[in-house]
Amino acid sequence: MRDLFADIIVDISHENLDHTFSYRVPDELADRVAIGSRVLIPFGKSNREIAGFVLGLSDKAKFDPAKIKNIISVLGDESLVEQKLIMLAYWMKERYGSTMNRALSTVLPIKKNVKAKEKRDVVLLLSDDEAEEALVQFRKKGNVARERLMAELIKEKSIDYRLVTGKLNISAATLRALVKQKMIDIVSERVYRNTVKSSGTVQKVMLSSEQKKIYDDFSDDYSHGARGTYLIFGVTGSGKTEVYMEMIEKVVAAGKQVIVLIPEISLTYQTVMRFYRRFGDRVSTLHSRLSDGEKYDQFERAKKHEIDIMIGPRSALFTPFDNLGLIVIDEEHEHTYKSDQMPRYHARDVAIKLAELHGASVVLGSATPSVESYYAAKKGEYKLYTLKERAKSAALPSVHIVDLREELRDGNRTMFSKKLRDAIEERLVKKEQVMLFVNRRGLGGCVSCRSCGEPVKCPHCDVSLTRHFNGKLKCHYCGYEQLVVKKCGKCQSTLIGPMGSGIGTEAVEQQIKSMFPYAAVLRMDADTTKQKGDYESILSTFANREADILIGTQMIVKGHDFPYVTLVGIMAADMSLNANDYRAGERTFQLLVQAAGRAGRDLRPGEVLIQTYRPDNYAISAAISQDYEAFFDEEFGYRQLLMYPPAGHMLAIMTESKEENECMVMAASLAGAIRDGIIGKASVIGPTAASISKLKDVYRQMIYVKSMEIDTLKAIKDRAEEFSEKTDGGARISFDLDPMNGY
Repeated sequence: MRDLFADIIVDISHENLDHTFSYRVPDELADRVAIGSRVLIPFGKSNREIAGFVLGLSDKAKFDPAKIKNIISVLGDESLVEQKLIMLAYWMKERYGSTMNRALSTVLPIKKNVKAKEKRDVVLLLSDDEAEEALVQFRKKGNVARERLMAELIKEKSIDYRLVTGKLNISAATLRALVKQKMIDIVSERVYRNTVKSSGTVQKVMLSSEQKKIYDDFSDDYSHGARGTYLIFGVTGSGKTEVYMEMIEKVVAAGKQVIVLIPEISLTYQTVMRFYRRFGDRVSTLHSRLSDGEKYDQFERAKKHEIDIMIGPRSALFTPFDNLGLIVIDEEHEHTYKSDQMPRYHARDVAIKLAELHGASVVLGSATPSVESYYAAKKGEYKLYTLKERAKSAALPSVHIVDLREELRDGNRTMFSKKLRDAIEERLVKKEQVMLFVNRRGLGGCVSCRSCGEPVKCPHCDVSLTRHFNGKLKCHYCGYEQLVVKKCGKCQSTLIGPMGSGIGTEAVEQQIKSMFPYAAVLRMDADTTKQKGDYESILSTFANREADILIGTQMIVKGHDFPYVTLVGIMAADMSLNANDYRAGERTFQLLVQAAGRAGRDLRPGEVLIQTYRPDNYAISAAISQDYEAFFDEEFGYRQLLMYPPAGHMLAIMTESKEENECMVMAASLAGAIRDGIIGKASVIGPTAASISKLKDVYRQMIYVKSMEIDTLKAIKDRAEEFSEKTDGGARISFDLDPMNGY
């Protein structure tokens, strides 16, 4: 047989060993070693035996074959799903930049020492007559404990071990003695920690003609073996979930498995139960508040084919299904689908790669698709479906603007316009419900004009400048600085100041209770949802109409369906426009449309009042008219001018060190090394201090690189990694491809 060599990544968490090593595949193992196999190898001068994963196979040696050691053995028959997850980890490492071990720990199921949960029963082995005789003998001998146990076993035949040792107070020694005498046995059974219990069933909803057309097209593709990526662009309340469920039923009926990704913030009991009632106990969930034991059990159930559908946030993407047929990503525009830990992957792109490895389809859904996804659909990379009508014949809410500049000129300095106060009072009289969305995103240090609403922006990057304590305004993309302005450059007003002071959920709650003391008010924010179950408890209380008004941050506007909510008030619509982030317009549009979508979801007409200082801004005006196309056209125009994703691609490179000078020198040297080899292929911005320039005693510098080609940025990432490996000192670098959050 010809020689075969394997590239193996060592299965230990050590930065210095994060590259592959070459090993020879012995002839007797050749038919068992494949990409993804976990193998035992001799390592180092001492030849200690450690585990590793095979990432590549070749008949050519990378160096002198005489110096290449042999693989010792294959560690079990690794399943196909684990091989695919390892291949996925390698792809993520190459695309996003990270160590291979970090990528592996991201995609492989948890390996913590979680004790399997068992149910033990004490079982009677004697016949009824034998048991009665034993009972008599125990009574004669004064064996009180044995008599008590036997009397209960005659009645029940099998009793939970915990009840026997607890309620009946029978010692383990007594049980062992009876087992030895073959009177009883202790039977153990593996029990899985179930995250939600199914209750009842739900009848299938008759699809509308729009919904059925989408399902029929998908079904036809699937039946003919076509696998692709689909984008369902449906207005809020259009019944996207019902379409997902029909698609899921089609795929599960074909013997395949399904992953449904939902933003953590939308993973409510109400949402999950819709799937449980439709598909029963073949459904499971993952989320951050599960214990390690609960997470472990769900992965075990997936491996054993005990579930067909896994629902959860982005981590659910790595459920070890070996026959994956469909991945659904609901609310695909949500920024939480982008990981903030290395590798900083986007669940949408990883899902598409995972589906490619399995021969599966991907369905994306949103009322406000991300600019990236909609652009891909317009180019024909995704198949685009649209849902223009709400389900149940419900009408879209009427949306009205409240110009806070006029309120200010009329002497109203409170956070509630007269129109909003009157609308709330009207709903309370009608026994209808109100949601008040406090848009706090993007408040960090932004400065704007109170007269015209214009923020102070960077002249080079089209993002708001951030106010620093030294009295300067700074751009954290390019490093541009200027002094704090005292006069608006647009209207010349001197009413310049920080946005959002005094506008918070607690302040809104206090004013509401003062204005409407007879109303039952709930508040949902980070402070009121700290404990497990708080989130579901607040939403359940509101859904049961035990409260009239729900006040909250963006967590209240994500996918909830409350039929008695007929008014949504948006307290400060333009706050998120002032974030030092090129995506500020997109996020503002998405938040406003999603918030507006909570009103009038049943037959009762809905109304939305948007309070803003900038009613003419394209993101706000498009949200008012629910015109996604108008928003997209203008937003994409800005992205093209400045080569922001998806018009181009951007790589954020962060250098970090506990020594400020070392961090700055490393960043400057790295930026210079990148510039040397990319003339005409990319533009390099920086280095500049991160918006949080020091975090937990670690200094941070940023470099941004833009290019039309993603492969160019991957090559730059590789170059930066090589440069950092040759550099002495404690500075380290990390990468973020097409970042979705500022630094």
